[in-house]
Amino acid sequence: MQELLNRSWVEVDLDKLRHNVKTIKDNLDDGTALMAIVKADAYGHGAEVIADTLQKSGADAFGVSNILEARNLRESGTFAPILILGYTPVKYAKELSENRITQTLVSYDYASELSDAAVEQNVTVDCHVALDTGMGRIGFDSRDTEECCEKIKAAFDLPNLRISGIFTHFAVADEMSDSSARFTELQHERFTNVISSLARSNYFFRLIHCANSATTMYYPEFQHDMVRCGIAIYGLAPGSRPVAMDLRPVMTLKTTVAMVKELRAGEPISYGRTFCCPTDMKIATVPIGYADGYPKSLSNRAVAWFKRRIIHQVGSVCMDQMMFDVTGYDIHEGDEITLFGGDSPITFENLAGISGLSNYEFACGLSRRLPRVYIENGSVINIVDYTQKK
Repeated sequence: MQELLNRSWVEVDLDKLRHNVKTIKDNLDDGTALMAIVKADAYGHGAEVIADTLQKSGADAFGVSNILEARNLRESGTFAPILILGYTPVKYAKELSENRITQTLVSYDYASELSDAAVEQNVTVDCHVALDTGMGRIGFDSRDTEECCEKIKAAFDLPNLRISGIFTHFAVADEMSDSSARFTELQHERFTNVISSLARSNYFFRLIHCANSATTMYYPEFQHDMVRCGIAIYGLAPGSRPVAMDLRPVMTLKTTVAMVKELRAGEPISYGRTFCCPTDMKIATVPIGYADGYPKSLSNRAVAWFKRRIIHQVGSVCMDQMMFDVTGYDIHEGDEITLFGGDSPITFENLAGISGLSNYEFACGLSRRLPRVYIENGSVINIVDYTQKK
């Protein structure tokens, strides 16, 4: 195990991750599979260790954003099915096939190009059809059911493609308004209209899926054959709606004190002099900043947790450092400070909200300069330091 550089780091509690998987699966219908979304380095939690834990905890499949993420999972020992949820250049048809990676068909034109590449490379590629039911992103346009079905039928007839699934993605299932609920229901209606029309023409899918984390929680009737959970697996709320399951945040962010100094009343702190000491103050500098993914927008607004008490961040957050008011505290170089999570009252969602970011953005923005420290039964079992050469 690599030695941890006691600078700043992310702790990932694998017991809480397992708990979240069990909680989600306990809320699924019998026979409904769970696809765990591990794109963006498992939302900043570290995809390789996370995927291994999820695979052993009952995840049936994995979703990623691109072939590089899929390749990394296969190379790290993931054997479960992997679906690339977006575009892949067709020149990678052979790699998709040889590594049993399922590719999303984003349109008929793309399907045709992928088919040509698969024929040329003498392979067959497993595929899922993406339907655009209102996201306005990728997928066959489902607004005209008949035209959409004709294009999907044509894709079925292309050589060297094996179409095994179909899915869509909801735009506002994580929002609470009546208009959002109606739009989610409209999207689902468009989705099922296409599937039913294709079935009447004897075109069928082994896997039908549309439910993301929010849909899994708030629209359980939309489960179909499989749900795709990302943010919920990591114990975080999918949008503005309250979490409807007993989920536990997996991530904690910690740092250490680099220096403690005394400043006099009226003296400024950090770039721009956005904070001036109102009285004589004791200031602790910690080695973490916006290059580590701690947003600059938290300047003069954030709090942290030290010896079971709240301390306030002061001055502009720098690229690599920031400062806290520790007046009245017995604090020394090397002391540990929790920035969110763990046994602190500072939640990931609250801090993200103060920063003006969603929890998705905040989690994915935590840089690889921060080692990921994996905890099991209260003990460190693995450290992944991306800055160390392999």
